[in-house]
Amino acid sequence: MQSLYIPHLLQLVERTQTILIDDFIPGLDTLMPFRGTLSIRHGGTFLAMKVKGETIITLICDRCVQQYNHRIVVDTSEIIWLDKNLSLPEIPQERKVSSEDLSETLSPDGHLNSETWLYEQLSLAMPLRRLCGKNCQQPIYDCAQNPSPIDNRWASLECLKQKLSQ
Repeated sequence: MQSLYIPHLLQLVERTQTILIDDFIPGLDTLMPFRGTLSIRHGGTFLAMKVKGETIITLICDRCVQQYNHRIVVDTSEIIWLDKNLSLPEIPQERKVSSEDLSETLSPDGHLNSETWLYEQLSLAMPLRRLCGKNCQQPIYDCAQNPSPIDNRWASLECLKQKLSQ
C-alpha cells in the first residue's frame, strides 16, 4: 500500500477511496496475508477510516508457553481530524494539552500512511491475555524426577537449607 495524498481524495467519487487488501502487513508476522477492505472518506475537516478483514497469527500462550494460531478479525472505524495548524513549522515544543486535543490529527495537505494505520488496528485487535484455550494449565514439573543441576556457587546455601529443614 502506498501513502495517500489527502487532497487527492477530494477528487474521487463521493470523496471515498476503497482499497481491497490481500497482502502481508510489514512488521506483523502472520501465517496468511491480511484479506479485507479499507475505506477512506474525506469529510472536509476529517477522514473517516473503516477497515474490515482478517488474518491468522501465531502466538505463544502466556500460561503453558505453547504456540497456537489465533484469528484476528478487524471490523473498526476511526475519525482522523484534519488540522490546518499542523502544517505550521513553528509549533511550540512545550504546551498544555487539553483532553479534546487527544485525538488523531493530520494536515489537510499531508499524506496518510494507510499501512501504518492498518498495522495499528491489527495490533489493537490482538488479545491482551494470550491463552491457547479455556482449559490451558500451567505445566507441572516434578523436581524429584528431574533434579536441577546445582551451581557450585550455591552449594553452601543448599547445604544450609537442608540443615534448617531437618
